[in-house]
Amino acid sequence: MELLRTVGAFIVVIGVLVIIHELGHYLVARWCGVKVLRFSVGLGKVVWSRRFGPDQTEWAISLVPLGGYVKMLDARESDVGEISEADSAREFTRQSVWKRIAIVAAGPLANFLLAIVLFAGLYSYGIPEPVSQVRLAQGGLAEIAGMKSGDTVTAVNGEPVSAWSEMRWKLLQSAIAGQSARIELVRVDARGDRVSSEVVLSLGSIAADDLDSHLLDRLGLDLARPPAILGQIMADGPAERAGLQPGDQILRIDGEPVPDGVAFVERLQSAPGKMLELEGLRSGQPFSVSVTPQSERMGERTVGRIRAQVDMSAATTIVKANLPEAVARATRKTWDTSVMTVTMLGKMLIGEASLKNITGPITIADYAGQTARVGLISFLSFMAFISISLGVMNLLPIPVLDGGHLLYYSLELFSGRPVSERVGALAQRAGIGLLAVLMVVAMFNDIARLIW
Repeated sequence: MELLRTVGAFIVVIGVLVIIHELGHYLVARWCGVKVLRFSVGLGKVVWSRRFGPDQTEWAISLVPLGGYVKMLDARESDVGEISEADSAREFTRQSVWKRIAIVAAGPLANFLLAIVLFAGLYSYGIPEPVSQVRLAQGGLAEIAGMKSGDTVTAVNGEPVSAWSEMRWKLLQSAIAGQSARIELVRVDARGDRVSSEVVLSLGSIAADDLDSHLLDRLGLDLARPPAILGQIMADGPAERAGLQPGDQILRIDGEPVPDGVAFVERLQSAPGKMLELEGLRSGQPFSVSVTPQSERMGERTVGRIRAQVDMSAATTIVKANLPEAVARATRKTWDTSVMTVTMLGKMLIGEASLKNITGPITIADYAGQTARVGLISFLSFMAFISISLGVMNLLPIPVLDGGHLLYYSLELFSGRPVSERVGALAQRAGIGLLAVLMVVAMFNDIARLIW
């Protein structure tokens, strides 16, 4: 069932992004007066098609579901045949260079526009996000800089943040740029007062392999969790037999501090059948009890449980904006993501970032399935990020991609004549070779992630 969900989510993501991308090409081609022969979702052999419209454009679904194309009337294509006099003015190569640039650029721009629409819709609806309150790992860069567990980050480099994802994004931008991050935060002092503070995180020592998924681990930052407060006590379980009650807050186990509910549950799970001494607060008064977690099977290991509910979820906030502000935030997020993607590609090219960051269809399918399980908001956010990546990748100046064609037309603008067929053919073969290498790297990384 999970496999079907993952495959289904992947097909939806790729299908929507390909259709939007190709619609960009199609609509601008029609607007420029170019005749469109085929609109295909998928590559390779056509498995289904129908013809519609005054030009009898063939709308097709092809065998390989990893792309698509819009086939226009083009005299360079060997299967076009003789072009009638009525259609000659609608042939692609006879259009002005500016029209050809507009048609080619429309695909990636459609992907960016889709991302803006998705993000704007999510911001208008309201996105539930964990608050930017942190829990620190001992010896991490954040602790060395002076941050403390329980601090709430309010701004990074002068830009306000309220949600965990916003804080992570700003830190990632600073790390990729090799800059320090100025963190403004609020913490609760020993008297219970909220006080403002500021620390500077030095990010210049972050290794290339840690620039993305491992950044927060390298900094020693994690989501703050609620304190270990007991909820419902199950009947005839170890917690009830020990005299524990709903609302009890556990502070220590065998004399060791318990920072939050996650740490409490992990400590219990690691001690099946072992008596533990719990110390805490009940209605503001200290208490202590002895409890022995009962042994239970969880997958392939035995864990300890006391049969009591513990809240381990992070505190959340709703990130929401009115429509104009939502569109502005969505546009800025799309731009920032595009810039960061290009920056990371540049760093990989010069060896400052790891090629492990290149992902392929297996990882995309995995993440699509995961976000689909979490909910529609996560799934749409993931689709927006993939749409941006697709737009950026297609703008790279690699022959066979949209960016390669845009490079040809830019050279034509400056030289006054199109790139020769011989040069174009050589560049085409080189581009196909480069894409093949990138695909092999991406597939290797996907498989390595699954194995290790």
